Order: sequence, then C-alpha cells, then structure tokens
Amino acid sequence: MGNIKLSSNNSALTSDPNISNENDHGINQFKPNTTVAAVIHHGGKFLFVEEQEKCRVVFNQPAGHLEENESLTAAIKREVLEETGLRVEPDFLCGIYYFHRPDLKLYFLRFCFVVELEQWLKGQPQDDEIIDTHWLTLEQIKEKSAQLRSPMVLECVEDYLAGNKIPLSQLKSNL
Repeated sequence: MGNIKLSSNNSALTSDPNISNENDHGINQFKPNTTVAAVIHHGGKFLFVEEQEKCRVVFNQPAGHLEENESLTAAIKREVLEETGLRVEPDFLCGIYYFHRPDLKLYFLRFCFVVELEQWLKGQPQDDEIIDTHWLTLEQIKEKSAQLRSPMVLECVEDYLAGNKIPLSQLKSNL
C-alpha cells in the first residue's frame, strides 16, 4: 500500500504512482525536460556550438530548455539567438526525440527544428557558456562523435538528411 499524504486542502494524496490523484492536476506526475534544438544548414554544412559542459567541452546544435509560458517556436528562436546571435525562422521539424540519461537520472523530450539558410552567417554567441560556433560537414560531426553532447545530436542531422519533415503547423499551442 502506498503512503498517504494530505494536500493543502486536507484531501488525501497518494505517493503510489499506480493510483491517480484526481485533484493534483498533474503536479505529482512525471515530467521529462522539454528541450528544443536547431539543425541549421547551408551548403552541406551545419552550424554547431562548442560549449562547456561541466568538466568537458562538447559540440551541439543550438539548443536549450523550454521556458514557462513559451511556445516551442519562440523557444528555438530564443535559443538560437542566445547561442549564435542569429535571428532565424524555423522551416520545419526533423524529429521529436525521447532520451534517457541514466547517469543523471533525467529524461528529455527534444523537438528538433530545421533552419535552412540562404547564405553563410557567422555566429556571435551571446551566452557565456558558448565557446564558439562552427560550420561542420556530416563527416566532421561524425569525427567528433565522442565530443557530441548526446547521441541525439547526430541523429537529428541524419534525420534531416533522410528527408524527415514535420510541418510547423503540427505544433499546436494556446500561447
């Protein structure tokens, strides 16, 4: 039997994950970290950020966490601006990914957007954690596989190259 707790209005709540707490409105439910990322492409190369992650330097697409009261498209525009200094409009999504990091006991739900640029643009990072930006070919990305922030980084690029396209119209929001 699960432990019983009382909520602020003295109604019973259970910590047993198999029993629903109809009055908690999802507060006690599991929630993965929602993140956004951008595959930014031009002329056979992809814009990556080099960033400090704890004790190591990693490569990633411009990416970050969704903030409260922010739509997914607003989140990716903000993250790309913060990490590269570029103002972009996403064209479509190349995938939605669910990833578990057992070492951190974290789960991520990643929405990967695609931005197809018409010209080369040099990134100017605004975020102190970003060391630099780099335009990399698929081969260069694969060569850096041990330095990629997660396996999703390469998977997003490969899904883009495979032609995966989810229209932005599929993202519904009341924000």
